[in-house]
Amino acid sequence: MPTPDATLSIAEQDSVFRPRKVHGTTVGVLTEELQAAGYEPLLTPVGRREHETRLSGAAMNPQAVGPGDLFVAVSGARAHGADYSRQAVDAGAAAVLTDAAGVDRVRHQVGYRVPVLQVQRVREAVGPAAAVIYGNTAASEPALFGVTGTNGKTTTTYFLRSLLEELHRPRGQHTGLIGTIEISAGQDAIPSQLTTPEAVQLHSLMALFRERGIAAAAMEVSSHAISYRRTAGLYYDVAGFTNLTQDHLDLHGTMEEYFAAKAELFTRRRTRTSVITVDDPWGHQMASVATGRVVTLATAGQAAEVDWQVVDVEPDGMGHRFTLHHARSGERLRTRTGLPGLFNVSNAALAAVMVLEAPDAPYGRQEVAEALQERDPFTISVPGRMQVLCEAPAAIVDFAHNPDAMIRTLDAAAATKGEGRIILVIGAAGERDRSKRPTMGAIAVRMADHVIISDDDPHGEDPAQIRAEVMAGAREAVESGGLTTQLEEIAPRAEAIERAVAAASPEDTVILAGRGHEVHQDFAGEHRPIDDRVELSEALLRHGHSPWEIMDSTVRQSSLQTDGVRNSPPQQSDDHG
Repeated sequence: MPTPDATLSIAEQDSVFRPRKVHGTTVGVLTEELQAAGYEPLLTPVGRREHETRLSGAAMNPQAVGPGDLFVAVSGARAHGADYSRQAVDAGAAAVLTDAAGVDRVRHQVGYRVPVLQVQRVREAVGPAAAVIYGNTAASEPALFGVTGTNGKTTTTYFLRSLLEELHRPRGQHTGLIGTIEISAGQDAIPSQLTTPEAVQLHSLMALFRERGIAAAAMEVSSHAISYRRTAGLYYDVAGFTNLTQDHLDLHGTMEEYFAAKAELFTRRRTRTSVITVDDPWGHQMASVATGRVVTLATAGQAAEVDWQVVDVEPDGMGHRFTLHHARSGERLRTRTGLPGLFNVSNAALAAVMVLEAPDAPYGRQEVAEALQERDPFTISVPGRMQVLCEAPAAIVDFAHNPDAMIRTLDAAAATKGEGRIILVIGAAGERDRSKRPTMGAIAVRMADHVIISDDDPHGEDPAQIRAEVMAGAREAVESGGLTTQLEEIAPRAEAIERAVAAASPEDTVILAGRGHEVHQDFAGEHRPIDDRVELSEALLRHGHSPWEIMDSTVRQSSLQTDGVRNSPPQQSDDHG
């Protein structure tokens, strides 16, 4: 298998998700299953030969097609996948799944060489079709734990994997992770240059996990993945909700539509148990619309009529100790997280309750309680998420890229900074929700002492214009509030980081926000290498400070506590939401 940092072709990328042995099916059985699921497939030509055609895989990209695959041809923004039918069939595709517009294109390309399944909603049908081919059912392993929400998905899935690993390892089993930073099976990273895998790859990955003895997996579920039906056909033992704040309105238009996309995960047909954090009105609304078994969790304030509540929160090093209290039984579980910020208490609490409430789990409740109280599963490294690189000055890289995440990050820094200043480097992504840019600038100058506005990922927009929109909100807040915040605009980003470190004393806190684990910037399709963690560590060294270790171009988070923080290597990806 290629190494995690290898540059993979599309075919190689797809192949690493595939198991050695595939359940497989026939076109006839697939037609019957799609009919039973309500997709009303039309198969042409009709005959015994077509029904008996064997399918042993699935692919949406013609470059990833192999012998025996079902080629899924969907309509895109610029072309229809059916226009590539000849390439797919020549590569070994045994059948094609497409819509009415695609059928004529397939026939024009390849005539009647392969059977064609026609459905109205191809993207919705892809997942269920791949599930039949790869043998994925509601009862098949791995047990799947999905996490959605605006902020906290990545950290919560890392916490989930850590706790689940503690519970499954004694049984000779391991756990998997599917997220924006990495995809892994046990200790093995699975190379990926994808954002969120398509439905065919996710279902292939489930079969690969089974083949490798993965008993449970934690998965980030973004609104993009839900809206584009990438998770169709997957069944979640437990799904968790973190929060909902302004983000991705470029895709969803309104907060109500953004909420509706998230809510699709919390339905009886997709998820057996839903654990909903009800710290804000969106959480309460999610709990009210979720169907099936719903468990509520309050991690802030005194919420009434919840199942679980976080109480007795106490600072513990850079992290916190806290108690999970079950309202009906009176059960109390003491645990901790070594990661900074009260929001990480919320993330840890959600992970714990999801594991505690998992249906038909092979482990007992007492085993979970012992792991929470004795094995410190939530003191782990999460690349680019409140990742501490130095203590004097405190130097932190965080993924905060929307208003709520920014507030949470700066609140966490303020709680531990002492008499020092907060020096913040921020930017905003191009071709995303523009309305949050001035808000981000205003939050920055209100909560930090020295703000440097620089570039994030401009994509196809003018970087100077993006910075100007963030600066406008910052300047207005300074002027209207009579603030004394030092405000600068510096590009490129490496120079902004250098300036932040040069301005810092050992008592200060330097925060690089917005990019987290990402290792390049996109300027109109040109990928310029930059890793905030590496740039920050090297700048600290140049200015006589003592950052923690840099290795293989990736900064590893060292101990937040004297008892240590376990590390895992990050992977590159940029899909979130």
